[in-house]
Amino acid sequence: MKKAELIFGAILVPIDYLMLTAAGLTAYFLRFKSPVTDFQPVLYEIPFRQYLAMASIVALVWLVIFAFSGLYRIRGTRRLIEEARKIFLACSTGVLAIIILFFFQRDLFSSRFIILAAYVCAVVYVTIARFVVIYIERALFRRGIGVHHVVLIGHTRLANIIASEMRHKPTLGLQVVEQFDAFTDTTKKRILSLIEQGQLDELIQTNPNTTNEKNEEISEFCDDHHLVFKYAAALFDTQSVNMAIQPIAGIPIVEIQKTPLDGWGRIVKRTFDIVGSLLLIILTSPVMLITSLLIYLESGRPIFYSRENDEKNGKRSERIGQYGKPFFYFKFRSMQQGKHRMRYTELQDKDIRKGSPLVKIIDDPRITRVGKCIRKFSIDELPEFFLVFKGEMSLVGPRPHLPEEVAKYKKHHKRVLNMKPGITGLAQISGRSDLDFEDEVRLDTFYMENWALWLDLVILIKTPFVLFKKRRAL
Repeated sequence: MKKAELIFGAILVPIDYLMLTAAGLTAYFLRFKSPVTDFQPVLYEIPFRQYLAMASIVALVWLVIFAFSGLYRIRGTRRLIEEARKIFLACSTGVLAIIILFFFQRDLFSSRFIILAAYVCAVVYVTIARFVVIYIERALFRRGIGVHHVVLIGHTRLANIIASEMRHKPTLGLQVVEQFDAFTDTTKKRILSLIEQGQLDELIQTNPNTTNEKNEEISEFCDDHHLVFKYAAALFDTQSVNMAIQPIAGIPIVEIQKTPLDGWGRIVKRTFDIVGSLLLIILTSPVMLITSLLIYLESGRPIFYSRENDEKNGKRSERIGQYGKPFFYFKFRSMQQGKHRMRYTELQDKDIRKGSPLVKIIDDPRITRVGKCIRKFSIDELPEFFLVFKGEMSLVGPRPHLPEEVAKYKKHHKRVLNMKPGITGLAQISGRSDLDFEDEVRLDTFYMENWALWLDLVILIKTPFVLFKKRRAL
């Protein structure tokens, strides 16, 4: 553990205490000053000293709640959004405890305004203070202060992704010192040399094909030389991220859960999709009306792509949804009529994703002038909001693919079918159509196994910014 981590972990406690106390004092002075007193006259004024003593005790209780919420775990990197989420939940728990206490002890305190104002101020003050601390911590990381020096074992594609992430994001507080093909005697000597020079803190095993015996050897070596040992799970290993343990006859039975989107998770996400899609339909309706008019003026009807080849009598357009079930799919038409199947015949040589289940045509001659514009900013996909409202899709999730594309999926690719396809997703904000299919699956699998409502919000907020980046209309 780095000294910088210990220092930043320790100072959070007094900083939070000061912020909570300041929130209480702010609420007190707001209550007994104009214009609040003009709106609601003071019926009972609690002496300041008595209030200060009470606020000091409440702040200490809230620190305990913060601790149980995981806000004081000492770690090298802290995520802003994750910290804000924990602060909100911890403060909400704290104010709920106060409300329950004062309900049974009404003579102790009676100002609902102070309770509400203190709660809001606490969330704001503590969050701002955390953000300042995180900013300073990351600034020090950029200068190399408090950084963890890492050795990677393996030159696999997974290892290269990890190394690239560490190089391009110094705010992670991780720096790759060296990367070795395998854990050999030569590797051991070099690692020992780095330890003696004080240039090594962690070892990360990234090769999923390493035997259990070799992994145990690496782990024991790290224990002997006081190194942090970590390993990167292969794609097939990630299914153990979500587990539920149920004892039966005293024996723990472990259930591997595909995604947190079961039970309340599914209810919350569906409610979010209904409300969100309805609002987005209303907000984007002018854009959809203008798009419909432009498509009609350029190439006539139909406005929507909903059938393959013959738009009147052709087969209905389908995409593969949750659990591999097909559903009727439509969007704004961006191509010439009846040209869909050309991607598998005349235009096959222009496919830039050869070897992948997906087909992407570069400089596609089928796309109309209006189509190029609406594809560039994904306007052609706006009708998908109706599919979300209907329940066929979700606002956030893996992209829906064609039946013939899904038929080419390998076994591990099909895991993303365990949840509804989405309009946007982790893969879309991380590279859109420029990503390799394996990278897309990896990101979608991560999202599926680590779903949380706050993650959906982050992806939706980032999506408009990604749309306006330069991108070829494929």
